[in-house]
Parts: sequence; structure tokens; C-alpha cells
Amino acid sequence: MTAPRDAGESSAAVLAQLLAQLAAEGADPATLRAVAEQAGELGATRALTRLGLADAGAAGDVAALRELLQSWRAAKRSMWRALLGWVTRTLGALLLLGLAMRLGVDLGGDGK
Repeated sequence: MTAPRDAGESSAAVLAQLLAQLAAEGADPATLRAVAEQAGELGATRALTRLGLADAGAAGDVAALRELLQSWRAAKRSMWRALLGWVTRTLGALLLLGLAMRLGVDLGGDGK
């Protein structure tokens, strides 16, 4: 997960370097910052549009997806716990059955 943050830090460093270079050449720093901000907003809008998240209901859609993912993870966790409990009970029952057979306990299966 560090790659996107490193890429963002690298982009910020490049942008700062470009702004400093243009300011050194006589460009107005306020204008440069405004252009950079507009370019950033345009890029973000394009990215959101490509992902289908540019409409007003996108925040609700993302929240619903997060809730669905959280429910899936909870169901998966519950399934593993249930499976572990089932395996534990089965092994315990088999152990008791083996112990009973070893001790010669009549399990009442032959009716004699």
C-alpha cells in the first residue's frame, strides 16, 4: 500500500520543483498554483468519471459497497468459526467413541 503514497509524494515533489522553476523564470506563483489546482481537479474529475463515481449518488454507492464488503467479511469469519466448532466437536466425539471402545464399554448396538 506504500506505492500510491510514494507516487503521490513524488508527484508533489515534481510539482513543487516545476512551480519553483517557473517562478524563477518570472511566472506569477499565485497563477501557477491556480493552474496546478485546476489541473488537479480536472484529473480527479476524469478519474472519478472513468470509475463511474462522478454522479451525486456515488458516495452512497461506495458506502453501500463498503457495507456489503464488511458483511461479507463478517459472514466469512462466522463460517470459519462454525466450521472450527463443528470439526472440534466431531473430533471430541470420535475421541470419546474410541476411548469407550478401548475400555470395552457396551454401546448397546447388538441388543444382547
